[in-house]
Amino acid sequence: MSEHTIREIRQQPSLWRELATRLAAEAGPLDAALGDWLGDPLREVVFTGAGSSGFIAEMVADTVAAHWPVRARALHTTSLLSHPALYLQRTRPTLLVSFARSGSSPESLAAVELVRAGVAHARFLDITCNGEGELARRGRGRSDTCTLLMPPASCDRGFAMTGSLTCMLLAALCVFGREPWPQRVQRLQQLAELGEHALASWQDALAALARQAHARVVYLGSGPAEALAREAALKLLELSAGRVVASANTPLGFRHGPKSLLDRDTLVVVLRSAEPLARRYEQDLLHELRRDGVAGKVIAVGPRGTDDHADDLTLDVPAWPDPWLAPLWLGFAQRLALLRSQDLGLDPDNPFPDGTVNRVVQGVTIHHG
Repeated sequence: MSEHTIREIRQQPSLWRELATRLAAEAGPLDAALGDWLGDPLREVVFTGAGSSGFIAEMVADTVAAHWPVRARALHTTSLLSHPALYLQRTRPTLLVSFARSGSSPESLAAVELVRAGVAHARFLDITCNGEGELARRGRGRSDTCTLLMPPASCDRGFAMTGSLTCMLLAALCVFGREPWPQRVQRLQQLAELGEHALASWQDALAALARQAHARVVYLGSGPAEALAREAALKLLELSAGRVVASANTPLGFRHGPKSLLDRDTLVVVLRSAEPLARRYEQDLLHELRRDGVAGKVIAVGPRGTDDHADDLTLDVPAWPDPWLAPLWLGFAQRLALLRSQDLGLDPDNPFPDGTVNRVVQGVTIHHG
């Protein structure tokens, strides 16, 4: 029990190093595949995926939009398939970037076909962990498709996406970065060192936190970390089989109603930003929650600062954009979810033995307009 999930969480820093080597070797072909797409404001890049893969899209899209002239946005396949007329323009050249662990979920495959049929000038970048998945197979030999494969061990065998998610996120940040390729690759190497340090330094604090067995956990994050908070909450819901109620919001949005769920059995985790302005808003809420004393426990996870509390889990990190640091804070959430799953007597590799929720989504019928 748990062997896959435990290994797949722990091995992430080594996967990031392997990813760095792969990307360094493929930098030329990747640049050629993108061509001048990112410099054209009349073109669009749509980052897409379902569930955790959709959260990767959200963490990447705004950063790309802020640094390139192209129109870039995140769009979950689960929205694209149900309302294509709202999101696709036949005459706007569109690059669809698909994030897919298995590459065999029905929504991922249908989204590609939908864009191919509905957009006159479409291109596709498939970032996937499974070279034998249907997405990778369908893209082989196509002039309109570039497939970027992650390290083989990133194709998680456990139920929840862990190494697959962080690898695909970092791959996208590298591919769509503006720095010279050697700098992007070096950043992956540095991140792996930081990830190993976090694994070691937070072990005891995480174990103690898990033993407190809070019935509710609230993750809060702003900007790109809002999607990170949603992914962190999803990990806990998945691995606890829904027995721990987990939710996500922004530090500012939390006051607008969701704060009402707090009680003495609630843990609040603020996933802190590296941006000074965002940190001021986060610190205001942290001070407020600790002063009110309604929540059972309130902690911050993120870059080390002068305003850290004794219970916070922080690291000294470079001044990188928040999406680049997200895998470090996600490591906290993954391990907390793993420990709570084990404490509940579940098997994190298969928390739903009755098959009500599946590793690869089942039961989806694709309808056509």
